[in-house]
Amino acid sequence: MTKHVDATNLSGERTTPWLDTTVPALHGAPAGDMRADVCIVGAGIAGMSVAYLLAREGKSVIVLDHGGVGSGETGRTTAHLSNVVDDRYTEMIRLHGKEGAHLAAESHTAAIDLIEAIVTAEQIDCDFVRVDGLLFLGQGDKVRLLEEELEAARSVGLADAGLLARVPLRGYEAGPCIRFPRQAQFHPLNYLSGLTRAIERHGGRIYGNAHVTSVQGGSQVRVETEGGPVITANAAVVATNSPINDLVITHLKQTPWRTYVIAARVPRGTVTPALFWDTAKPYHYARLEYGPEATGDYDLLIVGGEDHRAGESDEEDQALRWARLEQWARTHWPTMGKVIYRWSGQVMETIDGLAFIGRTPSGDPNVYIATGDSGMGMTHGAIAGILLSDLILRGNHPWQKLYDPLRLKLGAAMEMARADAATAVAAVMGYVGAADVASTDDIASGEGALVREGVSKIAAYRDQAGILSRYSAVCPHMGCIVEWNPGEKIWVCPCHGSRFDKYGRVVNGPATSDLQPVLEPRDA
Repeated sequence: MTKHVDATNLSGERTTPWLDTTVPALHGAPAGDMRADVCIVGAGIAGMSVAYLLAREGKSVIVLDHGGVGSGETGRTTAHLSNVVDDRYTEMIRLHGKEGAHLAAESHTAAIDLIEAIVTAEQIDCDFVRVDGLLFLGQGDKVRLLEEELEAARSVGLADAGLLARVPLRGYEAGPCIRFPRQAQFHPLNYLSGLTRAIERHGGRIYGNAHVTSVQGGSQVRVETEGGPVITANAAVVATNSPINDLVITHLKQTPWRTYVIAARVPRGTVTPALFWDTAKPYHYARLEYGPEATGDYDLLIVGGEDHRAGESDEEDQALRWARLEQWARTHWPTMGKVIYRWSGQVMETIDGLAFIGRTPSGDPNVYIATGDSGMGMTHGAIAGILLSDLILRGNHPWQKLYDPLRLKLGAAMEMARADAATAVAAVMGYVGAADVASTDDIASGEGALVREGVSKIAAYRDQAGILSRYSAVCPHMGCIVEWNPGEKIWVCPCHGSRFDKYGRVVNGPATSDLQPVLEPRDA
């Protein structure tokens, strides 16, 4: 029996405020071979930003996605729009030098400005609003940390950043903070809905249920899809969260992490509209989302953090992470009511804190990638739009060296070695480590688990009717063993971030094929 993926929510089973209020637009599959100036693989914010800017310049574009527009990680973001990079500017200066850190600040600032300009020009109703960003101390951290970061931020162009004596939190004393003005927030799926209409108005074509299996570069790029249709184009952009066209190089320089989020009602007017971050490791982040005007009595407080490397958490641990988030949030915002959303997202962390955006490192002519969001997915996605459209149209851009997918900064080499060592350990432990359960009889309805059969591991899932599905636990990308994510009901590769739904169907690269079905062993 064929199992169908939820094409509106590919990255997990839990919903988000964005998915609850806007269903990602579903488009039909391509009916046959087609041609375009540019073929874009991935309909998240990166792919759609590239498509919009190219279509606006008169280029014919085709966008392909396995699911709906924004049905991947864009629908699971907390939608911060910020030029305050996750790893902070003291670290950016160490890794990229003063000039590189200045370009990072410049590009993320330009990304927010671009989104605001598109919202205005296309009249997109997506709750875009400018707010302050407030960086305050984690428990036990010293004020000197803020002073050093403020000095670094100002030195790379964020001259309007300043130190406030206290964080504007009502009912909690958190000490001083850095105020970064002119940050922003929005509803990401409503924004992509507006981009969809604009792209189609400019002649762009968008297709869903279009699972891409191969991207081949050349004077004419060839993009093959499952089921047959082939797209030929002058250029292709792979914007699939983790690139499906590059087998090794990029994946040595980034690792998949899970980040956890809760959202709870708060009485309207009791939380300052702002983007909040602390300096804890891993850090916490928060923002306000305005509730429906019709009710007039509550907003949503969205709080995230408790990150860990993908594949390193079980059901009990995930529950504890959501609980710790809730405890942290209630400490800082005592008016917080009942938690009504709990979800997680996947973040691709690069070795030097900035995305990989540019010509594919595999060397295929006329193929470009956008990956490595590093916790800044919304602005990195808009940066991809600016940078890749200029590379395709004009061949160069002032930011291309900073975001070059082939780069390897000397200061990041040790981080790369540590990340690759952790990946190697995850790969080995996947094979030699214990199974989750001794027998498939131990798997409850609605759950999955790894079971050992001889020298092999089986990824087994039992549905609500008690029917068992069995698949090889070997990720088809590079052979690592997948892990069951009980919170989102998905299989995750801890090595490079491939994800598969509970029935083994691939929903996120770099893998392009499903987990292989395994038959029940014959009775002796």
